[in-house]
Amino acid sequence: MLRNYFKTALRSLWHNKGYGFLNIAGLAVGIASAALIFLWVEDELTYDHHHADIDRIYRVMEHQSFDGITYTMGATPGVLARGMQEEILGVALTTRTNWGARTLFTLHDKSIFEEGIYMDSSFFKIFDFPFLQGNAAKPFSQLHSIVISRQMAGRFFESPQDAFGKSIKMDNEQEYVISGVFEDLPDNSSFEFDWAVPFKLYEDKNQWLSDWASNGIITYAKLAENADPAHVNAQLLGYIKSKSDEAVAQAFLFPMTDWRLYGKFENGKQVGGRIQFVRLFSTIAWIILIIACINFMNLATARSEKRAREVGVRKVLGAGRGRLVLQFMAESLLLSFIAVVLSVGIIYLCINGFNKLVEKELAVNITDPLHFLALLGIGVVCGIIAGSYPALYLSSFNPVTVFKGLRVKGNTSAGLIRKGLVVTQFAASVVLIIGTIIIYEQIQHIKSRELGYNKEQVVYMNLQGKMNERFHVIRQELLASGMVAHAAVSNQRVLQMGNNGWGYEWKGKDPNQKILITNENVSHGYLETLGMSLKSGRDFKTIEARDSTSIIINESLAKLMNKEEVVGEIISSDGRDFEIIGVVHDFVYSDVYAPAAPLILFAQPSATNYLFVRLKEGVNMPDALAKLEAVMKAHNPGYPFEYKFLDEEFDNLFKSEMLIGKLSRIFALLAIFISCLGLFGLAAYTAERRTKEIGIRKVLGASAVGIASLLSLDFLKLVIVSFLLAFPLAWYLMHQWLQDFAYRISINWKVFLIAGVAAVLIALITISFQAIRAALSNPVKNLRTE
Repeated sequence: MLRNYFKTALRSLWHNKGYGFLNIAGLAVGIASAALIFLWVEDELTYDHHHADIDRIYRVMEHQSFDGITYTMGATPGVLARGMQEEILGVALTTRTNWGARTLFTLHDKSIFEEGIYMDSSFFKIFDFPFLQGNAAKPFSQLHSIVISRQMAGRFFESPQDAFGKSIKMDNEQEYVISGVFEDLPDNSSFEFDWAVPFKLYEDKNQWLSDWASNGIITYAKLAENADPAHVNAQLLGYIKSKSDEAVAQAFLFPMTDWRLYGKFENGKQVGGRIQFVRLFSTIAWIILIIACINFMNLATARSEKRAREVGVRKVLGAGRGRLVLQFMAESLLLSFIAVVLSVGIIYLCINGFNKLVEKELAVNITDPLHFLALLGIGVVCGIIAGSYPALYLSSFNPVTVFKGLRVKGNTSAGLIRKGLVVTQFAASVVLIIGTIIIYEQIQHIKSRELGYNKEQVVYMNLQGKMNERFHVIRQELLASGMVAHAAVSNQRVLQMGNNGWGYEWKGKDPNQKILITNENVSHGYLETLGMSLKSGRDFKTIEARDSTSIIINESLAKLMNKEEVVGEIISSDGRDFEIIGVVHDFVYSDVYAPAAPLILFAQPSATNYLFVRLKEGVNMPDALAKLEAVMKAHNPGYPFEYKFLDEEFDNLFKSEMLIGKLSRIFALLAIFISCLGLFGLAAYTAERRTKEIGIRKVLGASAVGIASLLSLDFLKLVIVSFLLAFPLAWYLMHQWLQDFAYRISINWKVFLIAGVAAVLIALITISFQAIRAALSNPVKNLRTE
């Protein structure tokens, strides 16, 4: 019986090729679009799931409260891991890492920078990264040993086996024995490193790690089986404070399952994170699928009058309603499965471009049971959803009514449902158009925000080798080149400042008030190099040693001091007094979405990590970079020349938002395309159904323009009704989205006007082809049509 159903379905499809093409094309594009989004969603949801004990793994975080605000931080004391291991019940293992480093490795005449970390040997007992060579349980054979990734091994050696046991020089200083080679980290891992060395090396160089009040490393913990995280958290609550009177932090466990998607905290509360993107794109995927299904339902019910006689004949020949429903459902499922097959081809064609867009290595694998069942499920669900109403509607026709040529009962309700579905389709599309425009405007608003410095023409690089101690000589050579306007060094990149302290005092400050202040070490010329301006006072002197006890503060800190003039005032910290010599206008650092926080600049060029160079306006960029490279290699010959542009780093801060904008634009266009396919089919059907009416109107003198307008008007009414639904919904959704931004646009009515005009134009173009074709048809042929 089923075989007969599908035979009949194939025959029906063959006789209605145009209708079939529109349905299959709409469904295929919809399924392919949704499948690509779901591949991205799957990747996000499975981050770090390659670790067998992911449910027992935690990162130890801290809450610190200052001046009524609670900050959540990932930095912890260096001694916390050992203390937890020995004193906190329920903790099975702990491990520590630093924040990572980009370091030069050399073997013979090959030198390459690689990203890596310092780690405790227990790291690989907690996290599952398989070893190709060596022992994960005992990764380091000696103090100066190193484990590297397969990829890093391939850059220096023939194979992982060839690398094992060999030596490689790190930072042009120490030879390290390769005691292990681990498999490359998965793309959906929260960790990014290609090498690791013993944490003891980092500990020996940083004595502050033994201080419970100093936070600067990352601590991870693995709980014992059946341990209660709430019980462990209760023990951690006042643990750090119990070790030091100066400590202000409260530690807590942050589960690995939340790292990727729920990493955003506000005032000490977990408020989401990337999960918002996952939900947004999942919603877009379902909207596109629903729009595609609506197309099917519309086109199927629109053809009901053509199939009314077929239903009547089948019923007269004894076919019950159940069999008719199965027949029409079989047709729907057949179309859906053809669309699934076609969608797989579309996915394979688009996957490379999609991967470039989202910067991932996603792949669809039909032999993977999950992917196969997902596509099969989408096909079945789409087929059932799209075919259920048409099947029930068509099977309800009365054969007597049909053969008498009377109006089929229910046609009016079916027409209303069709109109409702068209309205729903276009409302969804308009919401996507409005959302896309507002997302774009918000991103541009933040990117054009007054930063307090000029990010253009600024090149920066890590201070490697002897660059720091030779900075003043390097600076003079750069300035003498004629291509460089200014040069300076700093401890951190301007967009990544994160060194904070609270032990600062000044005359008139409430001693009980704790204020978190960012501190940064810089050289003379830092303000000029970044294009910052002083509100009052002076800059550091050329010879920074003369300003070793001088500081420059920003406006935010000056306001907190609540004095008419702060230049000349003293700020004390750790028993030392520092004189304020200048106040710099607030500039954006660290968090581009938040107002500037209090900041102190110290003249400490010897304790810096980055060189910033401002190139002169109008210089030839390749020539300027070549000059920079020549100077760097002259003073630092053992290190390759690497650099970045400050404006590009700034743009990278908006990668997630820009991805949202790009994907929204693409999928909004696809949603409109699918909607237009359905609108095109309905317009064709309407023109065909009203063939005789058009002929009569033309005979009676109606113009082609008048007839085309008549046929278009009904559809334009539906599009306008869709605006009434879309506008308030879009306003609400985008208003909610904008609340996450401290600096945000206000939603302008012009956005709705642009979206409305665009939707009307798209609908008109879609409908006009069929309307004009019908209006220009021969009235004699029209009146002969049955």
